[in-house]
Amino acid sequence: MLEGKRIGLGITASHCTYEEVVPRIMDFRNAGATVVPIITHSVLTAATRFGTGEEWIEKIESLAGEKVVSSIVEAEPFGPKNPLDCMVIAPMTGNSISKFANASTDSPVLMAAKATLRNGSPVVLGISTNDALGLNGVNIMKLLNSKNIYFIPFGQDDPFNKPNSLIADFTKMLETVEYALIHKKQLQPLFIQYLK
Repeated sequence: MLEGKRIGLGITASHCTYEEVVPRIMDFRNAGATVVPIITHSVLTAATRFGTGEEWIEKIESLAGEKVVSSIVEAEPFGPKNPLDCMVIAPMTGNSISKFANASTDSPVLMAAKATLRNGSPVVLGISTNDALGLNGVNIMKLLNSKNIYFIPFGQDDPFNKPNSLIADFTKMLETVEYALIHKKQLQPLFIQYLK
C-alpha cells in the first residue's frame, strides 16, 4: 500500500513511549515505504531512565536505514524541494501540540510538519501528553478541525491516576497513515478505551 512513499517520522520528547514507537519504523519499511526520521533537540540531548539520546538515535537510524534529521535547516527542504508523502509525529508531546496548533515552528519536527502541510500532504499525529484534557484540550480540538491533519486513535491511558492524560494507540500508526494517504479520511473510531 505504501510502496515508494516517503514517510517522515517526527519524534518528540515523550521518552516513555519510544520503546513502543521506534519499532513501528519496520511496519512502514515492510509496507514498502522509505522512513525519514526527524527528531527534536530534546530527543538528541536528553538522558533519561529510558535511555540516552545517543542510544535512541542509533536504534532509529538502524531501523530506518537513514540518518536522523536534527536541525531546522535540514528539515526546511521538505517543502517543495524534497517533499514527504506523509509526515507522522509520534510521540507528540503536549508542548509540541501547543506549538503546532499555534503555528510556532521552533523544531525540526514542526518545520517538517509545516512543510508537509504546505505541500497539501497529510500530517498524522500520535499524541502522548498528561495535559490533553487540561489546558492543551483546546489545541487538540483545533488540530482535529484542521485540513490534512489526522490522529492515531487515542484514549485515556490511566483515567483515575492521570485523568487529563491521553495517549495514542501506536499499533494503529500504519493503518492511520494508509487511511490518510489513500482515502483522505480519519481512521475510526478515533477515541478508544484502554484495557488494563
